[in-house]
Amino acid sequence: MPSPLVRVPSHPITLLSSGHACVDIYQGSVAALVPFLVAERAYSYAAASTIVLAGSLLSSIVQPLFGVLIDRRPMRWLLPGSTLLAGAGIASVGVSASYLVTLVVVALSGIGVAAYHPAAAQAARTASGGSHTLMGWFALGGNIGFVAAPLLVAGVIAVGGLPASPLLVIPALVGTALCLVALRGVPKPVSTSLPHREARGPDDWASFRKLTGAVICRSIVFVGLSSFIALHAAQRMGGSAFTGTIALFVLYLGGAFGTILGGFLASRWQRVSIVRWAYVLSIFSVAGTVFAPGPLIYVFIALTSAGLYVPFALNVTLGQDYLPGRLGTASGVTLGLTVSIGGIASPFIGALADVTSLEVALTPLIALPGIGWLFLRTLREPKSPHFGTRPVDVALDAANR
Repeated sequence: MPSPLVRVPSHPITLLSSGHACVDIYQGSVAALVPFLVAERAYSYAAASTIVLAGSLLSSIVQPLFGVLIDRRPMRWLLPGSTLLAGAGIASVGVSASYLVTLVVVALSGIGVAAYHPAAAQAARTASGGSHTLMGWFALGGNIGFVAAPLLVAGVIAVGGLPASPLLVIPALVGTALCLVALRGVPKPVSTSLPHREARGPDDWASFRKLTGAVICRSIVFVGLSSFIALHAAQRMGGSAFTGTIALFVLYLGGAFGTILGGFLASRWQRVSIVRWAYVLSIFSVAGTVFAPGPLIYVFIALTSAGLYVPFALNVTLGQDYLPGRLGTASGVTLGLTVSIGGIASPFIGALADVTSLEVALTPLIALPGIGWLFLRTLREPKSPHFGTRPVDVALDAANR
């Protein structure tokens, strides 16, 4: 009869995935708010993209730091606390028409998102027992949050305009409750002392750095498209802001499909090979997204989203397997940084669009999946240590007492 120490608790994964959805609503909300900020406050492309930067820059800087912190000292309270902060920031966007206040509250939301992801990914890997499939379901929760964001934002803003934004705090309240319940079913992380690290295997920093390079390329493409795809699609089809909202919805929905597909493929082939092919295919789909005429753009948006999200959960587990002794650090980079750091490039895309056109400004994104493939070209598949509570961890804990 299997020991209860090695059973995979699927119930916490369901709760963590649902909480992940609630938090990533706020990542998706920043891009979803851009068309409304342009329409109601007459922001330029550069000004609107700086809002995206506000939610990404601090997040990009502090996210790895949170990962390092939780590697040294588990801070489980970060899950509910960061969820509340992420929601409160976005909910405050419409409270003041001041551009500076808008930047500050979006930045606070970004810090909440930054604190959440390393802690959540560490908890999910522990709860999943190292299962790529269960980690895929955890990542899927984030995709669902992105999918829901444009619909939620459009619904709220359509009813009451930007001043109705305080209603957007509701998912954060739900997510906080889910985090509190989920943590009751997740074993506390074992010690990160040297014996535990040696038991899990050495850290492969060279491979992790290459993976990080690819993750950054993916992030710039995804955040760049997220920031401007609504405006780009509306221009291509001569439609309204709602037409653009549908484009953003398709971008996020395709990500949900891509995440599921990535987990399915990883059960049959090596993750590194799957990720490489996804980056190659993304070159062509991003090109179609930039240049396709009329409604055909929706097809390429969906293909681009799937191509960018097939590697999403796989990047997380690869990073954790390259750094088995530093789960928080690996998670902070591969799960959180993968979404946030791309926001740093958004103002440059916006500024270029102001002096040329959105089509011209988005064209450089076509090359980035190819650059990402170059980082991945020499990567090797790592071994997959077991990250759940297991007898060797218990023995090491006893030896340290």
